[in-house]
Amino acid sequence: MYLIHVRLRAPAGTAMPSIASGAFSPFFGRGDGVEHISAHLDAPEGPTLGFFIVSSDLAAAEETAFHVSRQVVAERADLQGFTVVSSKATLAPGPWWDEE
Repeated sequence: MYLIHVRLRAPAGTAMPSIASGAFSPFFGRGDGVEHISAHLDAPEGPTLGFFIVSSDLAAAEETAFHVSRQVVAERADLQGFTVVSSKATLAPGPWWDEE
């Protein structure tokens, strides 16, 4: 399973709607491996969606997250004007890493 962060850019003066993460639920279960999506609406880099995707290929997981995000942004009226900026895997530290 991969954790893919999708960064969005909001139109000037627009906040990410609080229901945004729920907007993605209709896209689950289509055979693309999307298991869960979390929204970080106030991330320092801008609104960020965390996609948990089951895939044997990192590039395919990144592409899936990008494609699903663009579809939702295009279809939801409350996300009009938002732009998908990037879709990249994140490195999550495990318990085996030293916390120095």
